[in-house]
Amino acid sequence: NMDGTALYECVATLFIAQASGIELSLTQQLIVVFTALLASVGAAGIPMAGLVTITIILSAVGLPAESIGLIITVDRILDMFRTAVNVWSDSCGAAVIARSEGEGIYGTSAG
Repeated sequence: NMDGTALYECVATLFIAQASGIELSLTQQLIVVFTALLASVGAAGIPMAGLVTITIILSAVGLPAESIGLIITVDRILDMFRTAVNVWSDSCGAAVIARSEGEGIYGTSAG
């Protein structure tokens, strides 16, 4: 699960559109959301992998791929926050599964 990556891709695409002075229609915004969700499922767990998928999203809604330069300078810092959100959501998922299997979060029984 790469929830942080999906959120980042949506926000970054909307930022690029606003910075470029392009208003996205509701249909284009929905395309951004669904493309980001699908791209985050298949994204590699490596640093700055979100930049590759953002270019796919930009081209899907007709934004220039060259606009990626607007966020590439701060992507290293934002990547750390994306990773934290990804780890947190994976931990929550593991805790839910452990609880449903009758295990406690720290190896104790969930009685």
